[in-house]
Amino acid sequence: MSTNSFTSLVLTSTPPLTQHPAIVYLSTLSAGSKPTMKHSLNLIAQLLTDHQADHLTLNWSGLRYKHTNALRTALIQKYEPATVNRILCALRGVLKEALHSGLINPIDYARAVDIKSVKVSKELSGRVLSQDELDALMHTCFSDLTPAGFRDAALIAFLRGAGLRRSEVVQMELKDFHHPGEIKIHSSHPQVDRIVYLSKSAIAIVNDWIEIRTGTDGPLLCQVNKSGRVVHKRLTPQAVLFILHKRSEQSGIKPFSPHDLRRTFIWDLLNAGVDISTVQSLAGLSTPAITARYNHNLRTEDRSCPPRLG
Repeated sequence: MSTNSFTSLVLTSTPPLTQHPAIVYLSTLSAGSKPTMKHSLNLIAQLLTDHQADHLTLNWSGLRYKHTNALRTALIQKYEPATVNRILCALRGVLKEALHSGLINPIDYARAVDIKSVKVSKELSGRVLSQDELDALMHTCFSDLTPAGFRDAALIAFLRGAGLRRSEVVQMELKDFHHPGEIKIHSSHPQVDRIVYLSKSAIAIVNDWIEIRTGTDGPLLCQVNKSGRVVHKRLTPQAVLFILHKRSEQSGIKPFSPHDLRRTFIWDLLNAGVDISTVQSLAGLSTPAITARYNHNLRTEDRSCPPRLG
């Protein structure tokens, strides 16, 4: 997308929050989804205005097909199909609220949202990582002696070693991690808060990060700025995705999602013969049926069993 292509879309004054289509849209989302979709809306605003607007100052009702089609093209060049589709979903959600509020006429709305989702390859729809891939990932993190390297190793230890969701791992506080390796998880899913445990090697990885992070209260996994200084601000779910994409590229392995590390954790348990009810409890799955679906989907594919982290 050319620079300064749609800078006329920047609002000079913002409408009341109760009438702002982006605010209204975000208010309809769950607490777990809201940060990710807010990030998506900010990204849309930045791409359309060359970083001159955010989700509050973009004139959403002024978007037309030429804008949304150009946005889709720019996103395809920068992101994986699943990420593009999520961002387009956020775009459609805000435009729908603009339509309901009478801020955009039905014809302009219909044309603006008439953009196709990107086809997601079934090959990349979900997979289990091999032990060689996990080793390559950890080697990449261990080779990075900056605070980011220690943090990213701890992130992978939590996602792979405890099967956490992105929304769960970013919500962890320092006080939620107890010795020896006990973690209290506050799930985004109702009634599935749980206690999980890390292996000895994963505990060592997390402790190395905590030593660098220091014992200051706040999020367990936090930001590292460009100068390499630890900033005690919470990571976003989108930041987790970016970190894993970066580390997969550095490691030379096939792209994977944060949920693929969770799949690997669940596969490990199921392949070791752990009963479904126990797997359900450890993974924080809401029903046995969902656990059984993992069991069916993973076992219908020809996969080797990666051993536990550590």
